[in-house]
Amino acid sequence: METFSARDAVELAIVERSGFVESRHTGSAVVVTADGTLRAELGDVEAPVLVHAPLNPFRAVACLAAGVQATDEQVAISVSTHGGTPGHVALVRDVLASAGLDDRALACPAGWPSDQAARDALVRAGEPASPVYTPASGSHAAMAAACVAQGWSIADVLDVEHPLQQSIRETVERLASARPLATAIDAAGAPVLALPLVALARGIARLRTANPASPFAMYRHSARVASAALAHGWVVDGHGRPDTVVIDELGTLARTGTEGVLVMSAPDGTTVALKALDGSSRALTLVGLQLLVAAGSLGVSDVQRIVARLGLEVLGAGVPVGAVRVGADVPLRL
Repeated sequence: METFSARDAVELAIVERSGFVESRHTGSAVVVTADGTLRAELGDVEAPVLVHAPLNPFRAVACLAAGVQATDEQVAISVSTHGGTPGHVALVRDVLASAGLDDRALACPAGWPSDQAARDALVRAGEPASPVYTPASGSHAAMAAACVAQGWSIADVLDVEHPLQQSIRETVERLASARPLATAIDAAGAPVLALPLVALARGIARLRTANPASPFAMYRHSARVASAALAHGWVVDGHGRPDTVVIDELGTLARTGTEGVLVMSAPDGTTVALKALDGSSRALTLVGLQLLVAAGSLGVSDVQRIVARLGLEVLGAGVPVGAVRVGADVPLRL
């Protein structure tokens, strides 16, 4: 199944070097209110996109529903695509240990930390690659713990027909009010689902604004996932990394995923979902923030305060000579 085509895309961002527009990132974006009302659409927001890391909050809800007992930091690691720092690895192992498991229960492939300092430390120590360092290991640990809680098989937990994967799918359907249009397998071996951008945005908005006192368990679990991620931003991504900066500085839930998909949900529940057609994520945080500013959900000065920390400068011999900038089709005001 194909996602949106180039003719349906708009200009989300440009890369300017020494006054020359060197690259353009095109794609689609959608803004919805806290109750899911469509506020703005750029490009085709009904075409399905594969949801990688932004699926993790829904997975976390399903794992809590299965009976996983976890601290807030452990819930946050299940939402993460982490950097593999010692703090991240310790939390992954805590989740496993709470279910009587160890690293051998992780179904994801062996990997290296994406955090350079953590990777360098392992190389210097002569340590091998391991599944626990893979960015997805937090989510995989939670899925293994859910299997223990329910008495399900761990060996085939990544099979699309496994009871937990079916529960994750049902969670997505209920929160997004849409049926996934396709299923694929991600780099860590887990099923990922294809949703229209607008459905993804509505699902995240509903999770972000869920009532912790709801009579419905799914909404109580959703509220727990959102609050845990917002309280422990470093766990969700890593110190100084874009999603963590947005979470910690703006109180905005952010999840950036593989192949240029991002979701952001502001404190008032206004939520954006974006897809870059070229699969690049380098401009997504900037564009998402601009859309939330345009919607009146984030302050201009607050966003400007963190832009310098998002790695948007274009360098020449180590000196800034340009920057990644918002594209012409992204509105300044909605």
